[in-house]
Parts: sequence; structure tokens; C-alpha cells
Amino acid sequence: MERLFDLDAQLLNDAVLLAIAVFFLFLIMSNMLFNPARKLLKDRKEGIAKDIADAKNDKEEAEKLKAEYEAKLKDISKERDAILSEARQKALKNETKIVSDAKEEAAAIVARANEEAELEKKKVADEVKQEMISVAAVMAQKVVAANIDTTIQNTLVEQTLKEMGEKTWLN
Repeated sequence: MERLFDLDAQLLNDAVLLAIAVFFLFLIMSNMLFNPARKLLKDRKEGIAKDIADAKNDKEEAEKLKAEYEAKLKDISKERDAILSEARQKALKNETKIVSDAKEEAAAIVARANEEAELEKKKVADEVKQEMISVAAVMAQKVVAANIDTTIQNTLVEQTLKEMGEKTWLN
């Protein structure tokens, strides 16, 4: 009977050499193909980890900036309120000053008007006195010229007063 496989020394030798060659090819190919692939995967993993860390740092920095800007906004809001308050106070001071200046000016105008009225009254009184003096002089001339009695003299005074008018005496 003949064997299915002819296991002789040559076949075993060839099989062992083939196995050794395949093993060495596996090692060589492993170094040539798997190591670069492993390195590529390792580099990619490290890159992803670095990107995640950078993103985390960026997020933390963004949160810090956000908090800083919110604090600045609060400070700006407080500063705005202070400026508005100061502006209101200045406006109230200006309003008070303007009102007081207007009152002083009005008082000065009233005082000037009163002075002018007093001067006008004195002027009118002086004019009335001058007119009365001239009327008295005319009456005296008439009295002396006519040599009249007291009843005629009284009628002349009343007539002269009526000529001057009642308004002159009322003012």
C-alpha cells in the first residue's frame, strides 16, 4: 500500500524550510507593514488625544474669558449707572442754578420797574407841583387884579381844580 503523502526527509526538510521562510517573511512584513500601521494608529490616537486636550483647554479659556467679559459687563453697567446718576445730579444742580438765576433776574427786573415807577411818580408829583404853583400864581394875579372877595376867590380855586381834573389828584 502506498501512502497518501510521501513523507520523506526531503519533504520534511522542504516543509521546515518553508515554515522558517514564512516565519521570517512574517517578521519582516510585520516590521515593514504592521509597525508603520501601528505607528500611524498610535500617532493618530495621540493626535486625537492632543486635539481633545486642546479643545478642553480652549473651552476652559473660553469660559474664563466669558466670566471675565461678564464681570466687565457688570462693571460697565455699574459705571453706566454711576455716570447716569452723576448726570442727573448735574442736571438738578443746573436746574436749581437756572431757576435761582431766573428768580434773581426777575427780582432785579421787578426792583428796576418799582424804581422806575417811583421815579415816574416823583416826576408826576413835581409836574403837579409846578402846575399848582403856576395855577396859584395865575390865581394870585387874578385875585390881585380883580380885587375880589373870598366867595369869588373860592369859586376861582374850584374852577381851576376842575380844569386840572380829578384824575390828577387821584394819582
